[in-house]
Amino acid sequence: MRRRQFLRVAVLSAGVWGVGSLAGCGSQEGSASGSRSITSASEFSTALPVPPLLEAAKNGDISHYSMRLQAGTSSIVPAGPSTTWGINGPFLGPTLRLKQGEKLRVDVKNDLPETTSLHWHGMRVPADADGGPHSEIAPGETWSPEWTVDQPAATLWYHPHPHGKTESHVYKGLGGFIIVDDTEEPTEFPHEYGVDDFPVIIQDKSFDESGELVEANRAGVGMLGNTILTNGTHGAHIEVGAQRIRLRLLNGSTARTYCLGLTEDRTFELIATDGGRLAAPLQLDRILLSPGERAEILVSLNEGDTVRLRSFAHDLGVATSRNRDAGAEDEFDVLELQASSTLRAAPALPPTLPTATTPKESSAAQTREFLLGDNTINGESMDMSRIDAVVAPNTVEIWEVENTHSQPHNFHIHDVQFRILDIDGTPSPPDLAGPKDTVYTPPGVRFRLIMEFGENRAPEIPYMFHCHLLWHEDEGMMGQFSISEGTPPPLPAHHQH
Repeated sequence: MRRRQFLRVAVLSAGVWGVGSLAGCGSQEGSASGSRSITSASEFSTALPVPPLLEAAKNGDISHYSMRLQAGTSSIVPAGPSTTWGINGPFLGPTLRLKQGEKLRVDVKNDLPETTSLHWHGMRVPADADGGPHSEIAPGETWSPEWTVDQPAATLWYHPHPHGKTESHVYKGLGGFIIVDDTEEPTEFPHEYGVDDFPVIIQDKSFDESGELVEANRAGVGMLGNTILTNGTHGAHIEVGAQRIRLRLLNGSTARTYCLGLTEDRTFELIATDGGRLAAPLQLDRILLSPGERAEILVSLNEGDTVRLRSFAHDLGVATSRNRDAGAEDEFDVLELQASSTLRAAPALPPTLPTATTPKESSAAQTREFLLGDNTINGESMDMSRIDAVVAPNTVEIWEVENTHSQPHNFHIHDVQFRILDIDGTPSPPDLAGPKDTVYTPPGVRFRLIMEFGENRAPEIPYMFHCHLLWHEDEGMMGQFSISEGTPPPLPAHHQH
């Protein structure tokens, strides 16, 4: 019944989808009216910190960026300072803003006490630049991937990906935004970074009585923190000076799923998902984001308005007890929007948006099946020395993904943006019709994904597919694929664990 309740909400066709539907969230009947486990902010008195843009040095036609992974101390909660990890700072990292067609090199130096890596989540990159578990960076070493940006405008992100330790390293604070710009961006969209266009990473953390960051209870899904942070801040607000602002929402949590909406059931326009723009602005009042997923939304305000971004109770399509253990019954405010007494006027939105085309189903060279089990995929636990699938370069494939387990899981594929062909045979709802690289997969529901693979200059290094509830990934719920003509070369000995 849980599965069907979720499905009934999640796969509504465009013809019956309307404002007021819980797009992709499901309804949680009989949920608590407020959170029993979240430490709510008493007031939203701190201005939302906007991550600085990482500046590049030019070396010919190559943009040269420098990133340093480091430990530090951060004051996050009133109880006291906490030891955290960050990039070019003590906690989280700068925004890497790139242009379509840009050639870049990133020098990533690891000044942490542990081996880690840095993965460009959602980016189409050669395998030797992907930053997965085969590209670990030892303490004191520098890794310098190079690639050319080969995708349309999108909100992506970067985070560590060391095998067996990804959850812990992300939880400690390693992560940040990547914004890709292209020449087709509608001029009507808010576009001034930090003025009317805001990146917002939402995370949950737990702290002890002295303010120290502590690993939270995993409860089957991974760490669920009791303090909600936006851009590393508890109780943040945005002072709004325009009638319309863009929020680039990122679920940067390791396990918690959010059903995001505005107070007073106000609506917003969804304009882009993980991999870029939708075909048209979509009016919604809720959107579900599981770990790793992104959404770009436009929020319209009137003079003097105070509105909050809130996470509502939702149904993950699992048993009631598991829904509760996964934090889906929690309700809490995330961020406050405070409109000034005078606002800059906003132009009308275009009725259609430029978006990438979906590959034709008839062009698929192969269909593969991926069954998500108890920390396994297709019954196999992650093995660094095993290639699970070999994909021919420049081909289209269909991947059928089904969660056969009783736990919440999602599915992320490196290097590609996919489209959802259907969910249990029903066309995907409008909020899931855009380009995606991560999707929530409730138990017993089959997703058919179509994607186009490119070339790969390093077939000896595989890409990953995995559950992005990061404890599940660390426990073995991950596989590897290689883009290669024929049988790929064996993995180098120093890459084998």
